[in-house]
Amino acid sequence: MPESIQQPNKMGTRPVFPLLMSMAAPPILSMFIQSLYNIVDSLFVARISTDAMNAVNFAFPIQNLILSVAVGAGVGINSYIARNLGAGDREEANSTVTHGLILSSIHALLFIVFGLFCIKPFFLFFTDSPDVLDMGVQYTSIVVFFSFGTIFHIAIEKIFQAMGMMIIPMILQGVGAIINIILDPIFIFGWGFVPAMGIRGAAIATIIGQISAMALSMLLFFGKRHEVRAKFRHFRFSFRIVRKIYAVGIPSAIMTALASVLVLGLNALLVKISDTAVWVFGIYFKLQTFVYMPSSGLVQGARPLFGFNYGARDRYRVMSVLKYSLLVVGGIMAVGTLLFLAFPEAILRLFNATPDAIGIGVPALRIICLSYLVSSVGVVLSSLFESLGKGVQSLSISLLRQFLITLPLSYALAGPLGLTGIWITFPIAETAAAIVAVILLLRLLRTDPILAKPKRSSCS
Repeated sequence: MPESIQQPNKMGTRPVFPLLMSMAAPPILSMFIQSLYNIVDSLFVARISTDAMNAVNFAFPIQNLILSVAVGAGVGINSYIARNLGAGDREEANSTVTHGLILSSIHALLFIVFGLFCIKPFFLFFTDSPDVLDMGVQYTSIVVFFSFGTIFHIAIEKIFQAMGMMIIPMILQGVGAIINIILDPIFIFGWGFVPAMGIRGAAIATIIGQISAMALSMLLFFGKRHEVRAKFRHFRFSFRIVRKIYAVGIPSAIMTALASVLVLGLNALLVKISDTAVWVFGIYFKLQTFVYMPSSGLVQGARPLFGFNYGARDRYRVMSVLKYSLLVVGGIMAVGTLLFLAFPEAILRLFNATPDAIGIGVPALRIICLSYLVSSVGVVLSSLFESLGKGVQSLSISLLRQFLITLPLSYALAGPLGLTGIWITFPIAETAAAIVAVILLLRLLRTDPILAKPKRSSCS
């Protein structure tokens, strides 16, 4: 039952650590379920054929582009709503909700246009295999043309999170992922009256899960009165609010899209070395979601706390959320590091890895996982800057983590060091990003009027 608008908001009153964990636990669970879906989906697709797995791997950048736009806009909406609630400006928060839903409609239409003209040329750039091309176009066309499901679901999910309501987003994520997991084998391999549809079935299962989550999100948001709501009657478009959303949303979208750029660039390099290396990297990118998605869940719980308390000018609570977020994300990353160091071969065998794939994959997983613990600094501080409306600083950290160092250094080191030279760029990039993130934080703590530490009086 939603809190009464007359009561103080829990984000500004409850003890910080239990509040953070109560808000982070639902998205951590939902992100874990989503990462489980990613793995299960790959397990089923891998059993179709190697070409099917490569088709899905090549489709990843386009899927991630859709996710990037949806999450970027959602984070922009979330950040501005939370800051306005902290400042007590309910009307501005409501207007942000309405603008966010309208922008989501525009994004969905743009992806339909993109799908009509860009999917086949994209696959032709990476493969000349007729089977990979055919399966890749089939799979990606379905996902792109029905992308409105994930775009609206994520927008409304971020609105709930901005109000400090974390259970509903967990339910939405869980419903979509569980439907996908159930329908995947049925649609891929056939069952009862459902014919076997192969890779097309995997795509259909995905979009049914996304649209189900969207429908439920709309029912829960529009069906009850909440602290913020969309007001379409007498709506007036405000470029000022759009700028506020995109000031955080565009850098956030770019940050999420960097994963696509990284995969595209590294696949182009790896395919020259070995097709098996492409397969290993594709599997790794699915596996790493077990570490980064729960960390993202913690960040989702922290983000509205950062924004609300910054809007309320409460330095102590902002810094407390930061401290506990670093500790929890660091713990998640430590567990992931231990798993990848201890059991890389067993993990790869789950995907029917060949001896050649195991020979390449075991050192890859063990080297790349060395980046996890230090990456907790970049992950959390990037989210802090996003929440405070400082998208440029957040983007700078993510560019270092996923683009500016990893890709150029991989191309430079692949020649003398081979695949090892590519894998070691991950811990190098995360270390550099963490150093820059700390420098940016220290500068913020010196200059920001809310976060700068008050100077002691000479009389005290």
